[in-house]
Amino acid sequence: MTASSIRLTVNGRPAGLDHVPADERLLDTLRWRLGLKGTKEGCRTGGCGACTVLRDGAPVLACLLLTHELDGSAVTTIEGVAADPVGERVRAAFATAGALQCGYCTPGFVMALTGLLREQGRSGSVDELLEDLGGNLCRCTGYATIVRAARLARDGLP
Repeated sequence: MTASSIRLTVNGRPAGLDHVPADERLLDTLRWRLGLKGTKEGCRTGGCGACTVLRDGAPVLACLLLTHELDGSAVTTIEGVAADPVGERVRAAFATAGALQCGYCTPGFVMALTGLLREQGRSGSVDELLEDLGGNLCRCTGYATIVRAARLARDGLP
């Protein structure tokens, strides 16, 4: 296994990483090398969405990506989403809707919804957004408040 140097932009700041093993996942790089603990580790198999981040603006699962595959990319985590007007709107919608219970899945939902709204804007329907969020799982809620938050983020806060 070879290690390499990787250059990323993380939350708007350049991040040069040295000695990154070829099999290191982005999730581990973010949490352990960069100290960005907001990106959660859930299943490590891409089945829960807790590790969702934005890669060049699109939602991706950090547990499925090898860090070296992102050389030159821009990555946004939950810690950096406040600098994005769409991300801030999503965060506010989650707070307004009370779409937080234990909060473990929340960063993944916020990041996924931010990326989807940036891709679709207001042209996509709420049902399409909810279908696209189907890969994000929550074990605490009945999803009603998450659906309400998605609607608020899509349609605008009251």
